[in-house]
Amino acid sequence: MGDSVNYNSEYCNYRSPLSTRYASKEMKFNFSEQHKFSTWRRLWIYLAKAEMELGLAITMDQIAEMEAQVDNIDFDAAAKEEKLTRHDVMAHVHVFGSQCPKAAPIIHLGATSCYVGDNTDLLVLRDGFDLLLPKLATVISRLSKFALDYRSLPTLGFTHLQPAQLTTVGKRATLWLHDLLMDERALRRARADLRFRGVKGTTGTQASFLQLFEGDGEKVKRLDALVTKMAGFEKCYAVTGQTYSRKVDVECLNVLSSLGATVHKIATDIRLLANMKEIEEPFESTQIGSSAMAYKRNPMRSERCCSIARHLMTLTNNTLQTAATQWMERTLDDSANRRITLSEAFLSADAILMTLQNVTEGLVVYPKVIARHIAQELPFMSTENVIMAMVKAGGDRQVCHEKIRVLSHEAGAQVKQHGLDNDLVDRIKRDPYFAPILGQLDNLLDPSTFVGRAPEQVVEFLEEEVYPILVLYKDVQVAPVSLNI
Repeated sequence: MGDSVNYNSEYCNYRSPLSTRYASKEMKFNFSEQHKFSTWRRLWIYLAKAEMELGLAITMDQIAEMEAQVDNIDFDAAAKEEKLTRHDVMAHVHVFGSQCPKAAPIIHLGATSCYVGDNTDLLVLRDGFDLLLPKLATVISRLSKFALDYRSLPTLGFTHLQPAQLTTVGKRATLWLHDLLMDERALRRARADLRFRGVKGTTGTQASFLQLFEGDGEKVKRLDALVTKMAGFEKCYAVTGQTYSRKVDVECLNVLSSLGATVHKIATDIRLLANMKEIEEPFESTQIGSSAMAYKRNPMRSERCCSIARHLMTLTNNTLQTAATQWMERTLDDSANRRITLSEAFLSADAILMTLQNVTEGLVVYPKVIARHIAQELPFMSTENVIMAMVKAGGDRQVCHEKIRVLSHEAGAQVKQHGLDNDLVDRIKRDPYFAPILGQLDNLLDPSTFVGRAPEQVVEFLEEEVYPILVLYKDVQVAPVSLNI
């Protein structure tokens, strides 16, 4: 490395791609240092207000002094303090106290570090879900319109990635929607299940607060309830150790990882359909698909979804390991891991939802390509219809079956051995045996007659399952997403 490198430049320090390239500014702020430490200060204010209300010697001047400094954080001073104390909470207590000399004696009164640490985490998790759910609803809304618009457009179904009975483009989209609805329900439930850690003390027994209130247990209970309400929660966890149970993190990460699996499946389907040139994600006029192959239109957004989703899906294992290895009332080996895992999970989920929203806002369908692919396979799928029509016209089923079998094999050889189009229909038309039904052939080969109830299923699914969920988000306005990178 040369001497000309400026190692003080931000570009000489590692920066997470999640924060520099992928996640939204709202989600980045949710996990920012500013938001974290100003939330600590708000929690100290809530605690002081509740303690004052319950009779401790705390004044409104002290409260006002703290409120005036809630967002004015001296990060450099806090870093110097932490270097000396090796304790992040006490470093910020000292810095906050130096800014609020009147309030300094009562900041953090009776509390343990997890009062601010864990309660802030729970607030951040709750707010993270509040950022994700409208984005998920927006993706569901976009895909719902797509499903409705294309509910009747026949397309090849695939099982084992081999052509199978026809479905419709819209019906396939409902399969994506079905999984997204499961994710919406799971995220909403995980968000609703979150509670506040509350005011529990060092090992969860509230002993320090019982001492502050001279043995008045009812006041300690009221303190817990007051602070919980100030923080915007209806309930706090009834029992904790020093921390809230790390199973809470498991539940949160499980639903986010499951969302990652859904997005990966949707984006993979889109990538496969792009390969077949049936469906294409948005491609901007100045976008470059390949540095070498100028003609390429790579599905880079869907690939990004898959890439980040794979990372998201791995993170839940960290929370499982952390929950499993918490000794007794608490051990500190969770701290560094959680700083990385919780933030990356929400930032990753945020990134894939924004990217998927961008994709679903501009999906392009190519009906003629789809029709051509159907034409290559449908003649084989329609042979039973041809046989039944011949039987109705007076033909012998076994004779007809043998005729169709021979012609099908000949047409299959044309396709597989010679790379030619499927000419089974032409072979049937040229065979005098099938003269009685030649006038029916077009109807017998109409793709729309092979999709079953797919169009009706789309409408029923949207009306019964999707629209009632979207009503929950009717007031949410999410602007179209433009991905610059």
